[in-house]
Amino acid sequence: MASILVVDDQLVMRNMFKNILLIDGYDVDLANDGKQAYSAATKKKYDLVITDLYMPELDGIDLTVRLRKLNAYKGVPILVVSTESAVGKIEEGKKAGATGWVVKPVSDQKLLPILKKLLS
Repeated sequence: MASILVVDDQLVMRNMFKNILLIDGYDVDLANDGKQAYSAATKKKYDLVITDLYMPELDGIDLTVRLRKLNAYKGVPILVVSTESAVGKIEEGKKAGATGWVVKPVSDQKLLPILKKLLS
């Protein structure tokens, strides 16, 4: 069973991701901002990280940059899920080390095939 860290400052979004992922059999941990997520990632190795872009403390791009500096996360897929769809911002995410980018709103039909591909 893959272990996934979900990072989003909105409780509704964290719970939505958690419900989708638990039903599909994933082990899920939640963080409400990038700072909390980074702390969790230094204590546990996740198979995949799903992060929002805009968050207080540490945004999704800065979190991605910091995770990529950790040996344990050099090859771990990091998926940014955001309302942001500007090409420049997506390119910034890719340069930071994001594996993929999904524009909200997100459904299980949209998310699960992407996760299966990233985890295979």
